Amino acid sequence: MDGQSILEQIHASYYQLTAAERKVADYVLTQYADVQYMSITQLAEECGVAEATISRFCRSLKLKGFNAFKMELARHSVSSSVAPLKQNAPGTDTFQGRCHQIGQLAIEAVNQTLELADEASITHAVDCLEQAGRVLCIGNGGSLLMACECAHHFSTISNKFYYLPDSHMQLSAIATMNQSDAIILFSYSGATINSLEVLELAKSRNIRTILITRFPKSPAAKLADIVLRCGSNEGPFQPGSNPAKMAQLVLVDVLYQEFYYRHPEDSERNIENIASALACKHI
Repeated sequence: MDGQSILEQIHASYYQLTAAERKVADYVLTQYADVQYMSITQLAEECGVAEATISRFCRSLKLKGFNAFKMELARHSVSSSVAPLKQNAPGTDTFQGRCHQIGQLAIEAVNQTLELADEASITHAVDCLEQAGRVLCIGNGGSLLMACECAHHFSTISNKFYYLPDSHMQLSAIATMNQSDAIILFSYSGATINSLEVLELAKSRNIRTILITRFPKSPAAKLADIVLRCGSNEGPFQPGSNPAKMAQLVLVDVLYQEFYYRHPEDSERNIENIASALACKHI
């Protein structure tokens, strides 16, 4: 950025921008602290322009794309830090205060997720899981951990849930899945190449997909059959933050409980069988 902050760069380039790009510039200059948490679709809607305009705006600033633009905003913003807590924020000057702040972030993420929980979408998702022959849980990067946890959690009451860690293996598995199968995909941003590859292949094979994401109008959300929203804002320098993970785990647990209540006897029997099999592993 030639030593200039991203906002200085926008000011310097302002009159070289198109009319549509100036709409983006005007919004960013006043709302930059919030923009770093937005998806490209959200920003385009807020500015009243097309997503392609956002991309051109980023390139006019000599940036590779929207993610690079958000990272520059995060560097500039005083509210963003590599650490999850804001430095010098009230209450963070003591160990107990910092612990309290960390707990509050987790509570806020959970509460946001519960407020976003849509009964119709949850019911539809559980219908899909109930009818599926097998359920593949997928994610990449930090989202892979969520996919693994989801498969493990459901494996205590059903033997049809599994996950695969490698992106090539994921696509190979989808290529041989039946239309009666289903996929649970974790993607906080809903805008990663791997997620779109998974959804496009699944769609071409008429395999039902459930997406757990923060952004309901992301590119992935447009391809998924069912979209479940999690809470918690995550900045460019906070990938895989614990509050974001907790938000997604809440949704996993909601799905798990709803699935359990439809098959309580089978679920209890599986839980008891697993407990008996693992009893010898405990001292």
